[in-house]
Amino acid sequence: MSPKADAQAIFLAGVHAVKAENLSFDLSLLPKHSPVTMLGSGKAVMEMAKKLLPQIKLKEGFLVSSYDAKIEGVDVFVSSHPLVSQKSVAAASRMQEILASLHEEDFFIYLLSGGSSALLEKPLSPLTLDQQRKLYASLLQSGASISQMNVVRKHLSAVKGGRLAQVTKAKGLVFVVSDVVGDDLQTIGSAPLYYDSSSRFEAQEILKRYGLWESVEPAVVEVLQTHETPDRPNPRIVHKIVASNAIALEAAAKKAKTLGYACEIVTTTLTGDVRDVAGEILSYVRKDKSALKKAYLFGGETTVSVRGSGKGGRNQELTLWVLQAMQDGEKFTFLSAGTDGIDGVTDAAGACVDWRDSRDVQRYLDNNDSWHYHQKEQTLIQTGATGTNVMDIMILIKE
Repeated sequence: MSPKADAQAIFLAGVHAVKAENLSFDLSLLPKHSPVTMLGSGKAVMEMAKKLLPQIKLKEGFLVSSYDAKIEGVDVFVSSHPLVSQKSVAAASRMQEILASLHEEDFFIYLLSGGSSALLEKPLSPLTLDQQRKLYASLLQSGASISQMNVVRKHLSAVKGGRLAQVTKAKGLVFVVSDVVGDDLQTIGSAPLYYDSSSRFEAQEILKRYGLWESVEPAVVEVLQTHETPDRPNPRIVHKIVASNAIALEAAAKKAKTLGYACEIVTTTLTGDVRDVAGEILSYVRKDKSALKKAYLFGGETTVSVRGSGKGGRNQELTLWVLQAMQDGEKFTFLSAGTDGIDGVTDAAGACVDWRDSRDVQRYLDNNDSWHYHQKEQTLIQTGATGTNVMDIMILIKE
């Protein structure tokens, strides 16, 4: 096979390892003979449920997803993603009702994956959904970071930051597919059943820092002055990460070795603007002066500074920055793709380029139009939706 075909095979091996049908669920904490309630929210929740259901005795089930599917014995609620709507509120209210109805002797399993933040949401009273969305729009325009926005979001939500865990007396086991750098349980799905180490005072300071505090709705002020997220986990609820970028990269590395490559997992926490990340990747590889045919694996999630009006995604654009920066004589192949099979608002997971491809890419980069370059050059990676999401995988092969 060619290095491009090898890179795709390595990527697909990583994705395959974190698909729900290949995950391992530790059920040792489950009660031996009692039926359990299955709950869940996120983009991977349906496939997780299908894998897990034959292994448990089901009492009832309620899953919140971005798409519909028929699962026997389970009520599937199709909510909103990526934007919050009244469907998100309805889903959150139903989840609260079910958890609140469980008794101390009951046991539940919760399946959590990326997408839950939008699929499951309920503003704390007296805040309304419209007021909440208006504030988030202002935060987006203010220059606040994602982590700062998440602090505010958790403190205005009745289900985020561990607040969902407060409504139940039952014991629970949360199986988590991690879609965040560092596998931080306080961040994945906005931590509905975990806890939140930030405080309402931090949320207030963030709004003050970006000049929003004086103009926010009175309901926002009331919530942030009277409500606090739980600062420690519910001891009756255990979290277990069953899929992560690290697990995907381990499987990808194994595949690379079977294809005859020396292999190195460089990092699972790659972040930053794609232009900077391209330079970091190439700088790292250039330091290795060995003559070995080698595959370098990176994981994480990059960002794009949008300047143009073109079509693309962070992975497709990253490949163009790497391609542009390749030097004569460097026989590199580079792939970057999302494990969920979706890159930006396109039909591709990402792209794969090599030193033979056209480096006439500047006009595509200027207009954030990477998709049209890759479509023209037939360098798109198209997997369709994979049913999982552990961020992105980047592979550089040195011949």
